[in-house]
Amino acid sequence: MPRPKYKQRCALCKKNMVIMYTSRQFPICVECHMKRISDPVTDPKYKKLLDIPRDMYEKSMFLRNIKEAFVRFGSLTPNQITAFKKAVEDLKKPKKAQTQEEWEKEE
Repeated sequence: MPRPKYKQRCALCKKNMVIMYTSRQFPICVECHMKRISDPVTDPKYKKLLDIPRDMYEKSMFLRNIKEAFVRFGSLTPNQITAFKKAVEDLKKPKKAQTQEEWEKEE
């Protein structure tokens, strides 16, 4: 069962509303989050990995969180790297929604 969603003001700018999924989530709007991760990546290993179009970062909070972790700590774990690559691929090629007939054929 999905959790209830509610809106809360951004903790940084106090003007934009953010959809909250859990009380543990930090309320930060897309604009403020993009400002935090806008620093250029100088490490050549991560430069190629994190150099994706801006609109992908705007669509996915998950990608923004991983880039923010890189900006804060200077590196990423292997699991973060594989999850980042998988999320980028999923955004580039979204899955087609199954119809009822296709779902019944699989069973």
